[in-house]
Amino acid sequence: MTAPLLLVGSSNPVKIRAAHQALQRAFADQPWQVEGVSVPSGVAEQPMDEPQTRLGAINRLAALQQLRPQAQFYAAFEGGYARIDGQPYTFAYVAISDGQRTQVGRSGTLPLPASIAAALEAGGELGPLMDALFNDHNIKHKGGAIGLLTNGIIDRASTYRDTMTLLLAPFLHPELY
Repeated sequence: MTAPLLLVGSSNPVKIRAAHQALQRAFADQPWQVEGVSVPSGVAEQPMDEPQTRLGAINRLAALQQLRPQAQFYAAFEGGYARIDGQPYTFAYVAISDGQRTQVGRSGTLPLPASIAAALEAGGELGPLMDALFNDHNIKHKGGAIGLLTNGIIDRASTYRDTMTLLLAPFLHPELY
């Protein structure tokens, strides 16, 4: 018997690992075949508000479903930026589906330094900006800004995994939803 297929709307190993871990934890008795597929978000490379970030995750999910309608589960992630009461933050939206039920939700917020916010608002992208600030390389495929700014207490993968796990509640208890 072939394991059910989880498609993740990215080739980023952090996002693939996060989605796989969420499903493994939620459905421990079920092995998953996992595949990451780069699909368009339909929004800017660095979304600059909540609606665009949410739309990016939803668009990626829709592109996955259209591309491979035979998958058993889909997950898409989109990181974004916004000012909330003047404070700059980064966050992510997560969209998941089993082809019949779809859930979309938002992660927690990470406050950003003023220098990073100014660079984002001038057209920069968070990953490369954090690489430069911390003299690192390709942090978006590692712990992300979250890992750097929390000294590794939490990281990008755990944030995505935990947000997706929360969204799995209706799949774990469909009789309640």
